[in-house]
Amino acid sequence: MAKAVVLLSGGLDSATTLAVANSRGYECHGLSVDYGQRHRSELAAAAKLAEALGAREHRIVEVDLASFGGSALTDETKPVPVQGIKTGVPITYVPARNTIMLSLALAWAEVIQSRDIFVGVNSIDYSGYPDCRPEYIAAFEKMANLATKAAIEGARLRVHAPLIALSKAEIVRLGVARGVNYSLTVSCYQADESGQACGVCDSCRIRRAGFEAAGVSDPTRYQSAPG
Repeated sequence: MAKAVVLLSGGLDSATTLAVANSRGYECHGLSVDYGQRHRSELAAAAKLAEALGAREHRIVEVDLASFGGSALTDETKPVPVQGIKTGVPITYVPARNTIMLSLALAWAEVIQSRDIFVGVNSIDYSGYPDCRPEYIAAFEKMANLATKAAIEGARLRVHAPLIALSKAEIVRLGVARGVNYSLTVSCYQADESGQACGVCDSCRIRRAGFEAAGVSDPTRYQSAPG
């Protein structure tokens, strides 16, 4: 069975991505990154999802991006925006986050002789992050095949982004069809320690709209009734 490293944040998109990789017959190795994010309950969610969705193993790697800050997700002096989705790259963008996470996945993939990495980035219903675009994923894959011993010896690596061109509603329907229990996921940028969502940040708004558009009951646990 071919092995795949699946980046697993604990949120809706990464859970769906793990389910997709599983459905394609891969032996899945879930990788989560503790990068100093304020919404740390997502890491506990990731562990539960890895078990529920049948990952072969799950690891959490620590990288202290909070030492640099530059994002509302890694610097608690910067408030998470709650006024609705606006144009431009928001303050919740974490500099180099996806590049670092994909690099860690690449390292693990080479060690376990995996030629496939799965990541749940999306360029349709998202917050405008530059490292969620198709051209970025293509560029990283090209770099990976220049940078690794495995690749120059003929074991080319593929970066799969199965959700990149889907709406949030389509992602929800895809996950439901593959048995994802979305009540286990945490997507909120400022979830509390138990994983309850704020209901007003960009991530919560996009997630809630996705369930509504999909015609699927929203299982999200909110700190209070969302407005």
